[in-house]
Amino acid sequence: MDLQELINVMVQKPYTIKMGAGNLARRYHADRDVVNEAREAAKEQLGYPAISHTSLAISGKKFPKILIFDTETAPMRAYVWRRWKETISLEQTISEWFMLAWSAKWLYDGQVMGDRLTGEEALREDDSRIMRSLWNLIDEADIVIAHNGEKADVPWMNTRFILNGLNPPKPYVLIDTLKVVKKQFGFSSNKLDALAGYFGFEHKMDTNFDLWKRCSEGDDEALEYMGEYNKKDTAILEEVYLRLRPWIKGHPNIGNYLEGSEPVCSQCGSDDLEEIEGQFYYTSVSKYKLYRCQKCGAVVRGRVNLNMKGMKKYIGAVPVAR
Repeated sequence: MDLQELINVMVQKPYTIKMGAGNLARRYHADRDVVNEAREAAKEQLGYPAISHTSLAISGKKFPKILIFDTETAPMRAYVWRRWKETISLEQTISEWFMLAWSAKWLYDGQVMGDRLTGEEALREDDSRIMRSLWNLIDEADIVIAHNGEKADVPWMNTRFILNGLNPPKPYVLIDTLKVVKKQFGFSSNKLDALAGYFGFEHKMDTNFDLWKRCSEGDDEALEYMGEYNKKDTAILEEVYLRLRPWIKGHPNIGNYLEGSEPVCSQCGSDDLEEIEGQFYYTSVSKYKLYRCQKCGAVVRGRVNLNMKGMKKYIGAVPVAR
């Protein structure tokens, strides 16, 4: 496979960018040097800036800390009389749910972090240790990304925080990718694994209810698999988020986090903007220039109201309402 073909593969399947050069060379019958060159070119096309884990930056500017995360919880246990339409009282409850594992990664960073219960902790239903480690990450983040985070991961996480005596982490902005796809698209399924398939990404690891049962019973092998399954979900979520990002209405304006006076893409923070000639964004009283981000593909508008005279040059860009 030649260089351009390999670049096209990586752009269509971004998860391959994180695979080892030797593995890719064997899979696509290419030289390792060609693989490395294709990797850098694909990152450029997909809008991957040069970023480190501790000091995220675009063009030397401080970048907001964007954390992608996912959680796995143990099921509740209860006495029931029927399989359907059963209202379970507190007296019927044998044990409440608790956190089995979490995984997270900083946007663009190659490391997927995670923590899981030991078999002994699972038997005690004690998730205090892993909730403290998750709290430390959430407390660092400026923006948090989760799939179904608004109704599931975030309230679950907060519940275990307060029950373990932890204070609220510092404020952050939540991006729920499930809400994005429900509101703006018409996929036949909005599940994370389905989205991965639609976009050509790698699928989730295989699981069934027996895995959760074994984890709840303190099976260390099952808990280890759960941790890996959880990490894989987070890696997939990053790719899904990056594909959705230029479409997200109300995305936090990355330009507000960056220091500098040059216009940047509100969605990804890139300063590689190209004016869309002859096209404008109109409100009832204002008129703005439109720009296309050459990194992530988002359409953004300038901040100068062209209907008002004497205004200073715009200093950023904001999302276009769609």
